[in-house]
Amino acid sequence: MSKALRIVFAGTPEFAAIHLQSVLDTEHEVIAVYTQPDRPAGRGRKLTPSPVKELALQHDIPVYQPKSLRNEEAQKELADLKPDLIIVVAYGLILPKVVLDTPVHGCINVHGSILPRWRGAAPIQRAVGAGDKESGVTIMQMDEGLDTGDMLLKVTCPIDCTDTSQDLYDRLAKLGGPALVETLTMISEGTLQPEKQNEDKATYAHKMSKEEGQVDWSRPAAELDCKVRGFNPWPVAWMIQDAEQTDKRTRIWDAEALEDSTDAAPGTIIRADKSGIDVACGEGVLRLKKLQLPSSKAMDVLDLLNSRKEMFAPGTVFSYVELS
Repeated sequence: MSKALRIVFAGTPEFAAIHLQSVLDTEHEVIAVYTQPDRPAGRGRKLTPSPVKELALQHDIPVYQPKSLRNEEAQKELADLKPDLIIVVAYGLILPKVVLDTPVHGCINVHGSILPRWRGAAPIQRAVGAGDKESGVTIMQMDEGLDTGDMLLKVTCPIDCTDTSQDLYDRLAKLGGPALVETLTMISEGTLQPEKQNEDKATYAHKMSKEEGQVDWSRPAAELDCKVRGFNPWPVAWMIQDAEQTDKRTRIWDAEALEDSTDAAPGTIIRADKSGIDVACGEGVLRLKKLQLPSSKAMDVLDLLNSRKEMFAPGTVFSYVELS
């Protein structure tokens, strides 16, 4: 017989809010929500609640926003709720062991990869950037390690060769909710069959940085195509058109690896027409299809060539500068 669980939900962004809604649609009781403190956003830098907080308030669920869960006061406040389970989805705070041990059934996490591949902060972006053919969602029992706990349920999906990180993010958000609900059913019925992770196959999805987004034209075009898609919509891949002006970065929103071969030096424009701006790489050719010049808006290449054709004449060479 299944039993309704008393759940504390901890999460912050829209991805987490989607999963919170899935739990709210079940018979289980969300007794409290934990989320990051309100952050300044927009031009006015007005303090803005997280998507998870907004959803919780719509359902009259108490919201807690501690800056840390390492102090005794925050830990006691959580323990006083007497939860059966804590669900963590992109929360953003580390849960110390005392918190992990607080609920009857411990803490579970919804992770955007097929563990043990891509443990860490940016599994969706890293999967696309690495050219992975498959991704998915893992529901896992949390322990003190970084995404090292036992796996409770896994669901998979393909990664298309044109997918951006946003495309995969949207797909996993749809997969994760039903997987989480199924896991809650197994917990309440006592039918879970946890699976240990294979440490030999573990990889880490380190946090993304803007500096990492620079395109190195000496790399293969296929690799750069994956990079552009993996960095879309944040932090966005970029290139330098002039080595003397490294602060002026052109962002690359859309590109495509061609099967063409060329003897031109990496970074050299070999063609520029309505189809795109074709740039020689260390191996193959990368076609740039949508760019954003410094202090400008993103534009399709056809519009860009109509207004800035001289900047992208064949023979022009883009720079790559090692950043310290």
